[in-house]
Amino acid sequence: MYAYDEIDRTLVNERVSEFRDQVKRRLSGELTEDEFKMLRLQNGVYLQLHAYMFRVAIPYGTLATNQLRALAHVARKYDRGYGHFTTRQNIQFNWIKLAELPDALEDLAKVGIHAMQTSGNNMRNVTSDQWAGVAPGEIEDPRIWSELIRQHTTLHPEFSFLPRKFKIAITASDHDRAAIKIHDIGLRLIQNEKGETGFEVLVGGGLGRTPFIAKTIKHFVHGRDILSYIEAILRVYNQYGRRDNIYKARIKILVHELGIEKFSREVEDEWQHIRNSSLQIDDEVIEDIRSRFTYPPYEKLPHMPDELRQAAADPDFEAWRKNSVAPHKVQGYSIVTISLKPTGGPPGDATAEQMDALADLADKYSFGEIRVGHEQNLALPHVAKRDLPALWRALDKLGLATPNVNLISDIIACPGLDYCSLANARSIPIAQELTRRFANHELANLIGRLHINISGCINACGHHHVGHIGILGVEKNGEEIYQITIGGRADENAALGTLIGPGVKFDEVADVIEDIVEAYLALRERPEELFMDTVKRLGVEPFKERVYATR
Repeated sequence: MYAYDEIDRTLVNERVSEFRDQVKRRLSGELTEDEFKMLRLQNGVYLQLHAYMFRVAIPYGTLATNQLRALAHVARKYDRGYGHFTTRQNIQFNWIKLAELPDALEDLAKVGIHAMQTSGNNMRNVTSDQWAGVAPGEIEDPRIWSELIRQHTTLHPEFSFLPRKFKIAITASDHDRAAIKIHDIGLRLIQNEKGETGFEVLVGGGLGRTPFIAKTIKHFVHGRDILSYIEAILRVYNQYGRRDNIYKARIKILVHELGIEKFSREVEDEWQHIRNSSLQIDDEVIEDIRSRFTYPPYEKLPHMPDELRQAAADPDFEAWRKNSVAPHKVQGYSIVTISLKPTGGPPGDATAEQMDALADLADKYSFGEIRVGHEQNLALPHVAKRDLPALWRALDKLGLATPNVNLISDIIACPGLDYCSLANARSIPIAQELTRRFANHELANLIGRLHINISGCINACGHHHVGHIGILGVEKNGEEIYQITIGGRADENAALGTLIGPGVKFDEVADVIEDIVEAYLALRERPEELFMDTVKRLGVEPFKERVYATR
């Protein structure tokens, strides 16, 4: 966990006071909605279909248990008893009243949580690997650098009014769990031949109306130079980014239109002017931030404790362990992913009662720490293997032991037309139906790793472009129509999916997905061949034939 200092606390409290005054002036009529819009957006407040939506930042996905309890309190007191975890390590509340928003923000500020820059044309929440600091084989804890960037870019005057929103993600592992290639800037921690820590820098990723996979702009930037290099990218974007057309305003469009070579030259020229300035990071600064991250006092534990050996006789426990428990870099410990995708449930939702109970379990079994992942699931990062059976029993009682992590019912979905004023179609009911269709764990395990992503409009908040199967809802002649893509992925081999054919109606979507899955099971060469490998080998045509043969 990162220990915030008095400067951090002062900034968050001042922001609450400022926003309270802004809301007061809006409610009195002193501010019009147009005047208030920019102010509320920079504090994470959207006007949705039915009410205001409040988005709260969880920097690099790390929560202390008192913070999780504060989120549960907000859900219970100001909302309708639940929150929705997003793909960018935020949590959203969908039913908060404007008059009560400052009180909710003040309650969160008491535990160091804020909503600054969770919307608006500025630097958004800096995200990272939810297993950061505990994943075997990572270069180092990427949250150290995430925090450094967070501090530098929060309320940065030069980058508070960019042409469009801007997102950064960081990973330090070979396997990318932070989806860095679909971000405006993606950073991958590496070491050069001298053993120095630095970054491969990627730029121009993003989904939405015009999706792109990020391109490498610099193969190695030393850690001491990363702020100046990011600033050089932002300055070039601020200078050349489109402000006359919202659909062409993202940096991905600028990189595409200029070309990565010209864009790189512009950034390099700018960087040479500023790289040796005050933006160069002293080792003392990095070490100060590093020292503020505390790690658990791990015990020396056996690799296979008696408790775990005895529990292996229970097939339900074993199914969960094999699915939801991952190796930890410290012997005797594990990382536990908690699926927020129960059968028939909205993906990513957690009730106030579940959040409170998870906080209790994190205190008992994970040194008071919990993580939020890109896949809209949670994780306990420090669980002793001897405690896994007891933790599983507790999670099962809460309805949070569904063993479907990375399987077909572990669906990423946006709120869609049930909540969002931008949406054209529903997402949540599609996801709920698919979790029912594939609720059989034996079938899900037979299918293997397969990610479904659902978006309710072209803005792609459900990241449908990079789903192994992507579902996009659009409106056509007053009817919800869903386009299906296959072959996308968001990891280190990120790729955009390919459209398989004409859109289908709402009540046909689940049948189409079943057809695709059945085609895969028939077409794969062996049980170990994953869906993505079959698609890569055969292309989309065999799946297209199966889906549209009788339609």
